[in-house]
Amino acid sequence: MDVFLWTFRRNEKDTVNLYNVLSPVMQLATGGSMLNFGYWSSNNCDPLSAQENLCMVFADLAELSSAKHVVDVGSGLSAPSHLWQQKFPNIFLYDVNINYSQLYSGKKQKIEFLNSTSTKLPFVNNSVDRVLALESAQHFKPLSDFIVESKRILLDSGLLVMAIPVTLGNSSLKDLGMLKFTWSSEHYSLDAVREILDSCEFVIKNEQLIGKFVYEPLADYYLKNREHLKKSILKEYPNYVENILYKSIVKMKSASEKRIIDYVILKCTPKTTR
Repeated sequence: MDVFLWTFRRNEKDTVNLYNVLSPVMQLATGGSMLNFGYWSSNNCDPLSAQENLCMVFADLAELSSAKHVVDVGSGLSAPSHLWQQKFPNIFLYDVNINYSQLYSGKKQKIEFLNSTSTKLPFVNNSVDRVLALESAQHFKPLSDFIVESKRILLDSGLLVMAIPVTLGNSSLKDLGMLKFTWSSEHYSLDAVREILDSCEFVIKNEQLIGKFVYEPLADYYLKNREHLKKSILKEYPNYVENILYKSIVKMKSASEKRIIDYVILKCTPKTTR
């Protein structure tokens, strides 16, 4: 009942509670601390490899090789930040997360951990050159407040980069089926995200729709390896949790194939110099 209420209300406290309960399911299924869906390919066909691949595709789009001060908003268990720190040792990372328990579990290594909401970022104006939201912005409510805050703290030459699940076209909650309950986030449409960015004075410089490399291969992997993964999950959770996960994954694949949902990476710059 608690999980249902958290999913229905989806305020910040509910999101924290959901992740505290459900994040270990993904960790059991993947064997790691990444909490993203992954970018799957012939060379990245297991969860950890696909998840790291998504982090690096995201990092390349964000031009982290030339970045200095990078804010990762909704940083989860900080696994992406640790990867980026290893690959780009000259950047200084600030991990922002409203979930204190997730921050507490991270290793403090050249990363500053900030327990804060996404809609009130604890930085002075024009102080950072990257704001990142890797599969986290779907939880920000309202998204527009996060976008406004990102513009405030970014340098004029800075970049806002987001990877976010979205709905497409005129998709409705009815089209999502059980995903409207198990997709425990806001259901932002791609058009709505574009409009919010424009109204908050950002220009989209690069937009990549990668849903077919995210949802469908992830679902195929789970379905192929379900029996093995189920055994791991059942060590910690009752059977109905895995059954809901399985049905949700099947629906996720179908919704992706029918172009009801997609997954977009957006690279944005402030519209005007200040």
